Amino acid sequence: MRRFIASAALYLACFVTIAFVVGISVGIGDLPIPLSTTYAAITNKLGWTSVEISRIQEAVIWEYRLSRALVAVFCGAGLAICGAIMQAMLRNPLAEPYVLGISAGASTGAVAVVILGLGAGAVSLSAGAFAGAFAAFFLVALLSNGARGGADRTILAGVAAAQLFNAATSYVVTTSGNAQQARDVMFWLLGSFGGVRWPDVGLVSIVVGLGLVCCLFYARVLDAFAFGDEAAASLGVSVGRTRLILFALTAVITATIVSMVGTIGFVGLVVPHAARFVVGPLHARLLPACAITGAIFMVLADIASRTLVPQQVLPIGVVTALVGVPFFSVILYRLQRAS
Repeated sequence: MRRFIASAALYLACFVTIAFVVGISVGIGDLPIPLSTTYAAITNKLGWTSVEISRIQEAVIWEYRLSRALVAVFCGAGLAICGAIMQAMLRNPLAEPYVLGISAGASTGAVAVVILGLGAGAVSLSAGAFAGAFAAFFLVALLSNGARGGADRTILAGVAAAQLFNAATSYVVTTSGNAQQARDVMFWLLGSFGGVRWPDVGLVSIVVGLGLVCCLFYARVLDAFAFGDEAAASLGVSVGRTRLILFALTAVITATIVSMVGTIGFVGLVVPHAARFVVGPLHARLLPACAITGAIFMVLADIASRTLVPQQVLPIGVVTALVGVPFFSVILYRLQRAS
């Protein structure tokens, strides 16, 4: 009972922290908004209070900033969860959600729609990116022999697919006659929350929420994979089927996020290691910790992207790389010391 109360208090503190950083994020911009005003606007909308606030502030909160912050929460959580799964399945501490070439495929799908005009205007950039992401996933599944492919073969297939789709993207962008269009696509590919709205919040929350529940169902299986495929099979795990299910699950989550906000690197690499350092390697605790830490990290990165350079918004991928590259170097150094 005492452990349950302690866990409940810890998760409550984490959610309060997420709510606090979301409130801070909503208040930052060309029109500064106090945290109290943000709280009043939300409680008014929910019907809990009837505090009178400026209609301009209320519109800014609801039509732009709150949806952006919530998408950042779920994108950070989703990428961190996927990173933890990939590191467990591939038994590689440097694995991350894009190792299956999903981001490269999404990039190709996005430029095919925006620059080549694929779909004749009937297909959106997000839809094109989602289709490209799954094209990359199916190519990796084919090259790695599907569920029967081992960890090394899957990684090699992901590298090959990423190189292929990156080459296709570079060719389309460099041969494009519209320089402005190419610059817009390249900015999106580095990650941006600028265009997200409430329908995006609904989609990404459902995908990431259901994904987390499904991953928690496989928590003990992921623990078994840490000792290798043979050890997992000896414990009664259907290695091939489980591998295919979890890879497909991470592909759906990652493809949804990439199609919505572009490629945001290092979150799926850095956050699982940080969470593992705090709560340990057992996935029943690790996955929720990754989701919470990734959510907070992504909102803070979004805040930094809007404040580091005055009057300019940096791509989110630039900010996460500033944190991720040093952390990546530490991981490599520790691996070298361990060997």
